[in-house]
Amino acid sequence: MIKRINLEHILFLDIETVPQHENFEELDDTSKMLWELKSQYQRKEEISAEEFYERAGIWAEFGKIVCISVGYFVLKGDVRNFRVTSFHGDEVKILKEFKTLLETHFNKTHHVLCAHNGKEFDFPYIARRMIINSISLPFKLDLFGKKPWEVPHLDTLELWKFGDYKTFTSLKLMAHILGIPSPKDDIDGSQVRNVFYNEGDIDRIIIYCEKDTVTVAQILLRLRNEPILTEDEILSV
Repeated sequence: MIKRINLEHILFLDIETVPQHENFEELDDTSKMLWELKSQYQRKEEISAEEFYERAGIWAEFGKIVCISVGYFVLKGDVRNFRVTSFHGDEVKILKEFKTLLETHFNKTHHVLCAHNGKEFDFPYIARRMIINSISLPFKLDLFGKKPWEVPHLDTLELWKFGDYKTFTSLKLMAHILGIPSPKDDIDGSQVRNVFYNEGDIDRIIIYCEKDTVTVAQILLRLRNEPILTEDEILSV
């Protein structure tokens, strides 16, 4: 079934997120209290809400998006290219530019979005941050009233589960077992906050995000039993 989808109809993506503020002390009193309640079941008893705040980026209510990288296939005869680009800067700017892309180039019924663990993280995170920032949802992220088979989302993690709901397989592990060059050769998700706030190196985050986007595409190719992309087929635009 997955081989029936035209590769040119898929927009691959990955997002990078950080806490809304650099430090816990920057939160107002109500937000501090709500963060403590939100995180109480995730953190160990000996870890305070303040110490745990460095992980706030994984929740849309307490985090923000600093980069969205997207990739798409361009097929011309026997020539196959995969083009990657990124949106970064102010979060509202990122979200609006991403929305414009969806509404101008990936707005047809047959177009789908694809990410690793996208249904649990990337897609709802983007939608929630749009609502928080008073940006109306594009059709591809507005799931209200849609039947399961009408949701235009592909998730490489879900595809790999084959109906098994007990397991989580990271992008890095899937890349390794499928013989795909690892995207994690510089930083990992736990370091994005430090790179963003302490080093101010958004270019490093963009490179990391784009590599993950390419890897999602590579995994889908392997799931379709097709050759993975070579370096000269990947273009940054």
